[in-house]
Amino acid sequence: MDELRGDRADWRFDGETVSIRFLTGMFKDDMLKELGRYMVPVAAVAAVDFELSDSKRKRWALRLRLHERTDPYTAVGAMLSEGSQPFRLVGPAKSELVAEYLADQIRFAAGRAAEEGARSELGAPGPHLATRLVPPLPLHIQTAEGTAAFDGSTVRLIWSGSSAASRKKKAHRREYALADITDVEWVPSDGWEYGHLRLNTTEEVRPEVTKPKHDLACLLCDEGKEGAQALMMAATITAYLWTRNQGPKGQLEA
Repeated sequence: MDELRGDRADWRFDGETVSIRFLTGMFKDDMLKELGRYMVPVAAVAAVDFELSDSKRKRWALRLRLHERTDPYTAVGAMLSEGSQPFRLVGPAKSELVAEYLADQIRFAAGRAAEEGARSELGAPGPHLATRLVPPLPLHIQTAEGTAAFDGSTVRLIWSGSSAASRKKKAHRREYALADITDVEWVPSDGWEYGHLRLNTTEEVRPEVTKPKHDLACLLCDEGKEGAQALMMAATITAYLWTRNQGPKGQLEA
């Protein structure tokens, strides 16, 4: 088994799966600490990037680029900083050769998996792989405004926190079936205003769209751990939305 340590995680590769364990500590990224660890099958990998820094402080960066509708974190967190990207690893020049070798090994295995998939009746990797890259269900998060919970079929928002506005406290809770959710938005806090998690739904169940503070399809989140957990929730719901929309033989429904 090939092993590689970077600034934020340890990667291990056994020929079929990249096992990622994120490092903990005071200065580590909140979302990566929340994720803890997971395993990426090579069937989910579309490409592998490896590059060296041009700065005086020589460093390398290795990144897995996943197939379409496989990386829910990028789908909902387009504003993720480089330090928050779960499939990117950075390390010092002294381990450059090991990192480049691992990149080549993963790239070769991913190419072989793609060839086998092309010969298979299932065809290209389906979005079901995305559910292997998010936290296990049921998932529950808490912010200063309230809580959000997802069990695979229903998302429940409860506004019982001290930061909840009167409209939300009066409503207290809302439940949305996965079948009624079209997509999920995650907006991080800018340090001045709260960030939020928003469920976009079909017209039949859509509440009045207003500012996140009053929107009954939104849960506000602060910086740090709250924002990280809200991103994880958004990514998890998105992964299951992709699976719901999967047609026969791994093909996506229009």
